Amino acid sequence: MFKSFPMRVVGLVAVLAVAAGCSSKKAAIYEHENFDDSGTFSRNYPVTDTQSCEAARRALLSQGYIITSNDPKLVSGHKSFQQTGENHMEISFSVVCADDGSEGHHATVFANALQDRYALKKTNNSASLGVGVLGSVSMPIGSSDDSMVKVASETVSSAKFYERFFALVELFLPPEAKKAAHITEKPKTDLGMPEAKVAPAPLAPAPTTAPIAAPTPAAPVEPAPAASEPLAPPPEAAPITPVQNTEPVPSVESITPPANPTDMPPPSEPIPAMPASGQ
Repeated sequence: MFKSFPMRVVGLVAVLAVAAGCSSKKAAIYEHENFDDSGTFSRNYPVTDTQSCEAARRALLSQGYIITSNDPKLVSGHKSFQQTGENHMEISFSVVCADDGSEGHHATVFANALQDRYALKKTNNSASLGVGVLGSVSMPIGSSDDSMVKVASETVSSAKFYERFFALVELFLPPEAKKAAHITEKPKTDLGMPEAKVAPAPLAPAPTTAPIAAPTPAAPVEPAPAASEPLAPPPEAAPITPVQNTEPVPSVESITPPANPTDMPPPSEPIPAMPASGQ
C-alpha cells in the first residue's frame, strides 16, 4: 500500500505540470510585427505618383480585378474566388502612390492585399404556436436559409505574391521612363499575361475554272419593217416666160384704111347669123 502512494503523487505532479503549461500566456500576434524595412509591400519607380498609380490600375485590370476606387494617388479593387460549393474567398487590393519629393520624378508604390474567407451557413427557422391553456410553445419548422458568412480575414504577406504584382506594374510604366531607369522588361508569359500573336495573312484563294456553258442558240432576228420611203417632191413648174413676138409691129402711120369701102375685098365665107334666144 505504501508502494502505490508515491506513484499517485508522481501522477498528480505530472497532471499539475501539464495544467500549468497550458495556462501559460501565449505570445500576442502583434509581437511578430518587427516593422522592419523588408520591402515586401513597397517599390520605388522613376515616375510620378500619378503615372505609377495608373500602371498599378492597369496591372490589376489585366488580372481580372474590379476597380472600386480610382483616384490619381489611390487605387482599390477586389477579385472573387470560389474554391468549393460552400467556401468563398475574396482578395481586396489597395495601392497608394506617394511622391518622394526629390528633384527628379520618383514615387513609392505601397500595396496591400486583404484575404477574406466566407462559408455557407444554414439557419433553421422556428415558429411559435399559441395554446390557450399552455401558452406560447415554440416548435421548429423544417425550413432553413443559406447565407455566406465571413469566417476569416487575413492580410496577404507572401513575398512572392507582391513580387509578381510589382513586376507586372513595371510592364505598364511609360517606355521612356523604363529606358531612362534601365529597367529590363520581363517576358509577358512569366507574368501570366498572354503573348500577342500576329494573325497570319489570309492566303489568296486558288483560281477555280468556271464550267464552260453550252452555247445557247441565238434568237432569230426579225427584219425590221422597212421604213416608207419619202415621196419625192413634185417637180416644180417651170416658170412661164412670155413669148416675144419677133415680127415687127406695124406702126400707126403704115396702117391706112381704104378710102373706098368697096375697095375692101369680099369676105371669103359668109358669117352665119346667130339664132335668137327666144326661138
